[in-house]
Amino acid sequence: MFKEIWAPEMSLHCCSKTSFHRSQTLGYKNGFAFSRLPTVGIGGERLYVNQPSQAELDELSNTGPTLTYGQAKKAPPSGFIPAHVAFDKKVLKFDAYFQEDVPLSTEEHYRIRQVGIYYYLEDDTISVTEPVVKNSGIRQGKLIRRHRVPKNDHGDHYHWKDLNRGINITMYGRTYRIVDCDPFTQVFLESRGIELNPPEKMVFDPYIELRQMPMRMYITPSDFDQLKQFLTYDKQVLRFYAMWDDTNSMFGENRPYIIHYYLADDTVEVREVHKPNDGRDPFPVFIKRQRLPKTFVDKKKTFPSCVLEISDQEVLEWYTAKDFAVGKPTTLLGRTFFIYDCDEFTRNFYRDKFGITDFQPVEIKKKPPEEIPQVIPPYNGYGFLEDSLQNCYSLFPKRPRKDVIKMLENDHKVLRYQVALESPNPVDTKRRFILSYFLSNDMISIYEPPVRNSGIIGGKYLGKTRVAKPGSTTENAEYYGPSDLTIGSTIEVFGHRFIITDADEYVLNYMESNAESFPATTLQSMRDHFHPRQVVEETAKSDVPAPGTSKQELDELIARVQEELKLHNYLNYSNIREALLRSDKDESGFLNRAKFLSVCDSLNVPTSAVLVNKLIDLCSCGDDKINYRDFLRAFPS
Repeated sequence: MFKEIWAPEMSLHCCSKTSFHRSQTLGYKNGFAFSRLPTVGIGGERLYVNQPSQAELDELSNTGPTLTYGQAKKAPPSGFIPAHVAFDKKVLKFDAYFQEDVPLSTEEHYRIRQVGIYYYLEDDTISVTEPVVKNSGIRQGKLIRRHRVPKNDHGDHYHWKDLNRGINITMYGRTYRIVDCDPFTQVFLESRGIELNPPEKMVFDPYIELRQMPMRMYITPSDFDQLKQFLTYDKQVLRFYAMWDDTNSMFGENRPYIIHYYLADDTVEVREVHKPNDGRDPFPVFIKRQRLPKTFVDKKKTFPSCVLEISDQEVLEWYTAKDFAVGKPTTLLGRTFFIYDCDEFTRNFYRDKFGITDFQPVEIKKKPPEEIPQVIPPYNGYGFLEDSLQNCYSLFPKRPRKDVIKMLENDHKVLRYQVALESPNPVDTKRRFILSYFLSNDMISIYEPPVRNSGIIGGKYLGKTRVAKPGSTTENAEYYGPSDLTIGSTIEVFGHRFIITDADEYVLNYMESNAESFPATTLQSMRDHFHPRQVVEETAKSDVPAPGTSKQELDELIARVQEELKLHNYLNYSNIREALLRSDKDESGFLNRAKFLSVCDSLNVPTSAVLVNKLIDLCSCGDDKINYRDFLRAFPS
């Protein structure tokens, strides 16, 4: 690696120099040689190095005439006193303490240790000393030897300016709380302009204070004999039936309990009564057997009565047998129990001991749960009503139950009706639809047969769904049934009104076979509608001549077919004529029988009717041909 060397002679402007002469520094005057400072450098550049600076010029201008008055005398320096002499034996003393955790002791969890912090002014050193306590069991004395204590990781050390009363100071990971100082320290800091904080009280170790307290003296009262009480009332227990009302809290309820009072040692036990499937953990003991305090001595609010063991010094009065009575509430450890009954032994004890004879049990009535009315939102039109209602009844909706027997009995049973759309638009009045009612699930579908050159796309108009009647509500939904579909009746399907104009013969047959399920008026209207058609069919079966009959008989048959076709007012005669003529490519007047039937089926011509079928047979010729021109006589233009 080559190091980059830079010099003023090697700068870029050196390339433009043409003269590299060096100025002359030797001169002669009056025959004597003398040296002089150069004023220009190499190449004629002006030098500023050897000229006096502005500070030197100012000093020369302010210098007095030493030749006339002599050199000015300076004031003698003051006497220098080093720090170890000025601050010898001067020490700042602060009273402090620190808290030490005691993790492996059951009698104390922390320890307060008092220390003295000494600051030596002569060399800014600090030492920390703990006074020795007799029988403390810990190592005491000098905790930090005298030296300069580091303040942070940047190399700074503690100074006397960092010390004050009422502050925390950390030395080697241990935090000391300074509470006070001695008078010399206070005077010294105030003379240096430091405002001292007010002093604090020294904190003492609670364990040492506890050990300094006098030991308790246990004196058994002379008027009470625990052994006699135990021998007299051993295995004798008072039983009370109580109730704890916890209905004010969230998800609270009335919970039954049994209170046992042991006469042998005046202890109380509370047991919880469990019932099958109550949803609670099987812990029978609610309050273990112990003496329960009734009245406490005046104590501080910070007294941890729920943690420490309660002795006679903290309790003014304990619970006894006379504190329990039927029909009165009793507060045990902050919970109020209402006693509503007791057993027979308890009644006899109170009758003999206290003379109480009123043991009327209190009837506990459970509050009936408040019934919240279930508000079902309005039907939004999506899906079936029964499916949508399941989302209101359960978070995880289930499929509504279906009538499987009905589905199996009425499988593939469909009632078909011809309906017309009721509309103010004249174009819609000519539209014809086929309404199918499925008996297996009471659903309705509507199909519109496509009509050529009508401008309306046929096909499925309404998918299979249940159609509710006008005015039905979500709570009481009523759907259209077979009894509502009669000739001439109007049904409303999602805002569209349809008029039933015709029905399939299967509808009449189904109604007659199940006459008990339909009103008499509905069945009679359907019979009146099909009566003219049945008369025509019976006449056709008896009067239609066979093929090869005369022209007069053919004309009579055509006239009868025209009468029947009046019932099928949805047929467009012009479309039928145009379709048959278009199918005859050679204009012979004859069409193949299969092609003829396919054209008729595409235009919904009722070829299955008896009279129409007879007409097709009369128009048939040899070689499976049909004279469609004679057939079109039944469809006048």
